Amino acid sequence: MLNDALAVTTIPVEDLERARRFYEGVLGLGVIDETPASIRYRAGSGSQISTYRRPPVARGHTVAHFEVSDIEAEVALLRSRGAVFEEYTQGPLITVNGIAPIGPARGAWLKDPDGNVIGLREGPVPG
Repeated sequence: MLNDALAVTTIPVEDLERARRFYEGVLGLGVIDETPASIRYRAGSGSQISTYRRPPVARGHTVAHFEVSDIEAEVALLRSRGAVFEEYTQGPLITVNGIAPIGPARGAWLKDPDGNVIGLREGPVPG
């Protein structure tokens, strides 16, 4: 039954080694499996992210986000590792220092080297 199955976020990348420098070096995720075509990372309590090699694809929307308890601290830590957070100045999201209110929560977004959008979210976790 899928309700009890592990769900793995799967993200397309063009260059696995370049992606590895981001996911392992910047985000600090640990590698748990590697093949010539993909790298899988441990991400939090029971979560996983898999990157896989493929030709360029259209990007622009958030492909995964991390639930965090202190978004300012996480943004500062990731910036110290070279992350650049998106700044939105119009539309439904307005960021200040990379962080925007989103309903009862707050969010921040950065891109991996291929342009995949990764989010951070602080607030009540649904469910």
